[in-house]
Amino acid sequence: MTPEDWARLLESESEPLQAPRSSWVPQDLTAVLDGTAEPILPTVGYREDGPGLFYPGRTHWVAAESESGKTWFALHACRQEIERGHAVVYVDFEDDAAGVVGRLLVLGADPDDVAARFLYVRPEGRPTELELLALADQLAHARPTLAVVDGVTEAMAVFGLDPLKLDDVPKFTRWMIRPLVLAGAAVVALDHVVKAADNRGRYAIGSAHKLNGLNGAMYVLEKVVGIGVGVTGRTRVRISKDRPAQLRRHALPGRDGGMAWFGDLVVESHGQEHATVRLFPPAERPEVDRQEDVLRVLEEAGIPLGVNSVAKLAAGRKADVSVALKQLATAGRLLEVDGPRGSKLYRLPDTLL
Repeated sequence: MTPEDWARLLESESEPLQAPRSSWVPQDLTAVLDGTAEPILPTVGYREDGPGLFYPGRTHWVAAESESGKTWFALHACRQEIERGHAVVYVDFEDDAAGVVGRLLVLGADPDDVAARFLYVRPEGRPTELELLALADQLAHARPTLAVVDGVTEAMAVFGLDPLKLDDVPKFTRWMIRPLVLAGAAVVALDHVVKAADNRGRYAIGSAHKLNGLNGAMYVLEKVVGIGVGVTGRTRVRISKDRPAQLRRHALPGRDGGMAWFGDLVVESHGQEHATVRLFPPAERPEVDRQEDVLRVLEEAGIPLGVNSVAKLAAGRKADVSVALKQLATAGRLLEVDGPRGSKLYRLPDTLL
């Protein structure tokens, strides 16, 4: 089944079935030339202060290491769309209905709304043509505003594709992502970043091929404080790419020209049955200041520690912690001492102990 077949099925609910318009026919440029063309805006999901998260009818990528909150991020937007009266489709290659819907209910979604407007799909193998026809029929009736594909690496394996192969990423986009776009939804693919943080950069597993192929936005999530039952977790949300260029104006520049800081996802767990998820705008400063966290960690440890140990105990990025340590040492609030094998350790001065 091709995307054109999907398009005809989707159109058949409102119009007589007809051959789809060819993309090889020159487009009408009147609106572009006379200035009446409207820019595409992110209207799906939203941040606490109002800006939207995703562009309708566009593809998006959300990349993060494990337990950084990418599923919470997606389900937060799902709940928002359901509460607006819109349908959402969730294609899950990682969890199960109890896990995903359970989280949605923990976030406060109304069970009746979930039953009416949340389409949950859990593929167990490569789809047949009849299965694709059935899904297309569901999408034609529901007209979802948001479609989430959870577990890109696992999804590609179902299709017999390898995320590290140059030709397989566009194949996956054409077979799995594009049909959901044809339904008019903002499509959000949840993916893993490479394990080595120093080599992570702006990309998920599969390098720049995924980034180059999207026409919406790509977010990279960075864990600040881990998410768990009974605790308040925090994840930094950064913009790696924004093709329509309507999101960056709501973000702060990253350090040294890096990824823009769009906001912080805060997941406050009140036990097994309830959690509050909020996406806050970035603070009015270029980056997070970890100095107080660093001082707290060294005071509690009572012994000299290196950068890696402080970063782990402070639940922060090594780069941010390293900057804080150097700033504190320069200001005389920390002492830098020699450690084993030529390493550098930091401790509080005796006057602060």
